Formats: sequence, C-alpha cells, structure tokens
Amino acid sequence: MLFNFGAYSSLLLPAAVTGLIATGWLLLRALRRGTLADALLALLLLVPSLSIAQQMLGYAGWYEGPNGYRAAMLYVPWRLNLFLGPAYYLYFRSLTNQEFRLWPRAWWHLLPGLLQLGLLAGALGYDLLWLPGAHGPQPTPLGTPGPALNAAQAIDHYLGYAQYVLLPAYCWRVLADYRRYTRYLQDNFSDTERLRFAGLRQLLLVQVLALVLSQLFTLASWKFGDLSDAASWNYFFLRGLLVYWLIAVGLQANYAAATTPLRFDIDPAPPLAPEPVATPNLAPATAAPGAPATPVAESPALLPATEPLPLAPELLAWRDKLLALMAEEQPWLEPELTLTEVAKRLRITPGLLSKVINTGCGQNFSDFVNAYRVREAQRLLADPRFAHYSLVGVALESGFNSRSTFNRVFKKVVGQAPSELSRPKT
Repeated sequence: MLFNFGAYSSLLLPAAVTGLIATGWLLLRALRRGTLADALLALLLLVPSLSIAQQMLGYAGWYEGPNGYRAAMLYVPWRLNLFLGPAYYLYFRSLTNQEFRLWPRAWWHLLPGLLQLGLLAGALGYDLLWLPGAHGPQPTPLGTPGPALNAAQAIDHYLGYAQYVLLPAYCWRVLADYRRYTRYLQDNFSDTERLRFAGLRQLLLVQVLALVLSQLFTLASWKFGDLSDAASWNYFFLRGLLVYWLIAVGLQANYAAATTPLRFDIDPAPPLAPEPVATPNLAPATAAPGAPATPVAESPALLPATEPLPLAPELLAWRDKLLALMAEEQPWLEPELTLTEVAKRLRITPGLLSKVINTGCGQNFSDFVNAYRVREAQRLLADPRFAHYSLVGVALESGFNSRSTFNRVFKKVVGQAPSELSRPKT
C-alpha cells in the first residue's frame, strides 16, 4: 500500500489508527451487548478519525498516487461533521438514562449527517458503479471527480456550513441539560463524583473552540490564499489529541453509566398531585455506637444549605423515622447508597423521601448523606485508636468511595481539608 512516511503523515498516523480501531471495537461491543452509548461513542470517534485519516493520507501521497488511491480520496466520506453535534447530544442522553432509545423522533437529530453521507454515497454509486455499467468505460480517468460527485460536492459545500450552527447549538443544549443533571445526581446519589462526566463537559467546550479555530483557518485561507501545510497540519494534530481525550473520557463514562441505574429525564415532568402520605408507626430509637447522636442538620459544623421548612405532621413523622434509620442502620457507610435504596428501607416512594429530605432537612440527598460521613470521619480522625489509619483508610471507613471525593466533601462541609486537622499520636 502506498504510504510515504514523513513528519506530517507519521505524526497523524497514531491518532487516526487509534481512533478507527477504537471505533470498530466499540461498534462490536455495542452489537454484542446492545449498548447504545457504545454505538454513539463510536460515531463520535469516527467523525474526527476519518478527517484526520484523509489529511494523513494526503500527506502520504495518495492524491499523487495511482488512480485507485485518488478515487479513494475523492469518494470516501471523510468529512461527516454534521453528525458531531447531534451525536454529542444523543450520547449524553444515552449516558444519563439507561432507558433512552433511538426512537424515530431521536433519528431526526441525525438527519443532517445522514443527508451528508447519502450525497456522497449516491455520488459513489452513480459515478463508479452505474455509469460504467450502463454506458461502458467513461472518458474521465478513475481518479478524477465524476458528474455526480461534482454536484454532491457543490451541495455539500453549502450544507457543511450547518456545522457552525449545529455543534454550538447542541453543545449549548447539552450544557443546559448538564446543570439539571447535576441537580438530579445530588438528589438521588450519595457519591456523585464518577457520575458527573465532567471530562465530557470540558471536551464539549474544547470541541466548540476547535470549530471556531477551523472557521478561522477557513477565513484566513479565503483572505490570504491557501495556508501552508504546517498551519493546516496543526489543526488536525489538535483533532488527534481530542480523539485520545474522547477515548479516555468516553470509556470511563460508559462504564460508570452501565453500572449505575441512571434515569435522568431531560423533559421536566408536569406537576403531580400530592401523593397520599401514610403516617409511620414510630418506635423509640437509640443511636448505634459511633453514629450521630443528633440529627445532622442540628450540628453547628454541618448546617443545612437552607433552613428546614415547617413540615406537615405526617412528613415530620417520616423525617423522624429517616433519622432513626440513619442512626440505627448507618446506611451512609455504603459508598454507593442511593435515594431509591433508602426509600425501599423506609417503604416509601423516592419522591416522598426526596421531599422529606429537601423540605424537612434543608439539604439534597447527597449533602444529607455526606454530612453523616463527614461526622464519622471527624470522629475517626480525633480517636487515638485510629491514629494509625491513613486518610484513605479513614475515608473508606466513613463510607466515602475515594480519597478525592473525601477531600472535596470534607472541605466543603468543615471548611478545611482533612490533612489540615491535627490528629492524636499513635
């Protein structure tokens, strides 16, 4: 196979090959497991990988090679940027809701990209298959554009401008939904760190910046003539770095989403009629050893974000039962504790429990649970019997899932990092 190794082609080769291999592997996994997030991540990787591959092969001499190589450079759909914005949006939805499927309504988002792909596929079929079969060998060489490709490229030239609207618009939509998704996490999960998909949010912003950079290159070429190979190569090298970033961020996000029952709905639910509340039978509860002796909201160091509102008697009873459960069973020691699991233990709906915590304790679920964990960590850090424990050990014993989450939450609640506290000597 023709490939002239040079500085430009060789440095783009790893990103193109890695991106295409990752795309194929994700597609196979999506087919085997039926995971939509894998298929959409494969599409997100395919789009930049193809454009990098085209640029790489151009530097490797395919435009000057035999007719077959030139035909590949002309007729392979290398530029499918209209898929990028919709694919990011659909990928975010598939990550945050395990029940999301590509129903007919969702396919409309991919219509611009499918139109772009269909134009090039139709041109290939007409110029390379139908014309030679129906009219015999054509006077134009194989490595030159045929009539259908010329027409398709003229349409695609104007269609391509839609990417400068679609990608920013879809990124804005994802970022707006991301803020609501963050609130959903805080209301339903005690450990939100690995489910935040912060890397994906940052990547979206960089993708928009890369699009702006691409437009600047286009304007500079129009104003000053074609840019040098070095200037053009820099842009595609940047896209190669984004491919590596997307692989790392995407695989982590796919794993986290596949192992967590996420049910985030981007469409706000209409207001529901108040659900009937059954008053529980309360028995006197004694705090378990090492558990908070008083409700967390009453601790000076662990004050709620907002002042608890007066509760109806039936909700007040549920709050008392919740606090008794937290003191006796200490479910906050489970790192992956969710709102649904606590609701099952209380035998009430998650919606009612969320209302009890939000209104009666003045906190979201994540802050409510983490307040217990922070108090337990404070107790362990002050206890000489645990002086030999590392901070990681204290974090795990207190119900935190990682050192980074422990540091972030502890500093948020207490006002200083756990490493800044003085501990008793062993």
